[in-house]
Amino acid sequence: MSKKKESFLVNRLKSVGYAYKGAVYLIRTEASVKIQVFIAIVVTIAGFYFEISKTEWLFQIAFIGLVMSLEGVNTAIENIADFVHPDMHASIGRIKDIAAGAVFIAAVAAAIAAAVIYIPKILN
Repeated sequence: MSKKKESFLVNRLKSVGYAYKGAVYLIRTEASVKIQVFIAIVVTIAGFYFEISKTEWLFQIAFIGLVMSLEGVNTAIENIADFVHPDMHASIGRIKDIAAGAVFIAAVAAAIAAAVIYIPKILN
């Protein structure tokens, strides 16, 4: 007996559900993501307070999304690496360091963008 193929829409809705589940898991279990969510809330409040421009909002939203997305990818890479090789290994350590480095680069860029947006507003 063949299994009935689900429609494109049903598959997309399931995919969104899985992605949502992963995002919630990430926020609940990763301390660094909790900190990033807090920072995102703070800069969002600051954006409303300082009435930042649409362009500034776009940069702020993009950087929040970039940093948090990369943190999710970093966590996934760490989990895969630990699954594949649970013991300490130089190559696995290097892989984890590179993934964490990608998050670090994005976070530094986000901090610089926040400084460019908010320092002039704070000084005025």
